[in-house]
Amino acid sequence: MLELYAIADGRRRPGVDDPSVVICCDEFGPLNLQPHPGKQWAPQAVGRGDQCRPRRRRRRATYTRPHGVRHLIAGYDLSTDRLYGHVKARKGRTEFLAFCRYLRSLHPAEVRIAIVLDNFSPHLSTRTDPRVGKWAANNVELAYVPFYGSWLNRIEAQFTALRYFALDGTDHESHREQASMIRRYIAWRNRHVTDPSLRKVIRRADTIKRAKVA
Repeated sequence: MLELYAIADGRRRPGVDDPSVVICCDEFGPLNLQPHPGKQWAPQAVGRGDQCRPRRRRRRATYTRPHGVRHLIAGYDLSTDRLYGHVKARKGRTEFLAFCRYLRSLHPAEVRIAIVLDNFSPHLSTRTDPRVGKWAANNVELAYVPFYGSWLNRIEAQFTALRYFALDGTDHESHREQASMIRRYIAWRNRHVTDPSLRKVIRRADTIKRAKVA
């Protein structure tokens, strides 16, 4: 896997059978309909303040959550520095394979790609699923990070930025509204890959994850 990162970073020239495109894939969630802690705008208080205009909105209680959860299946293309994601109600093997087919469609069939995965059970089950045997033979290499080494997956820092820019301080009323916010963030992020605030959050997330295992 580290050799794949060396190829993606341009520190190693790919061989004849080596992939030229490396994509990190993982799931983000569960996505609940609940208030997320974070920063938000609030009226400036004068003196003791005014009850009609509180300094900040109180977080509502969520004792029951009848709307279920959603999951974001995402892929981070290291060759183009672009993030892709689909919000699904489940994150099983079928949804994972459908997203892998989408990742395969992003590049020509003659381009060999590698997908970096963790040891989540739907990912591991691809080793015995005949559907993957037919699909993975389509010029795709599956690379698994070591057990308890999910921090090696470079998409983790992208999830930190997604949470910071799209979810912190929000309280969505529906999953459709929340999914729309996530899609809008991904579109913005892919258009502003050099944004200083975005790069700062990603660098900080990488540093923290490396420090935890040092």
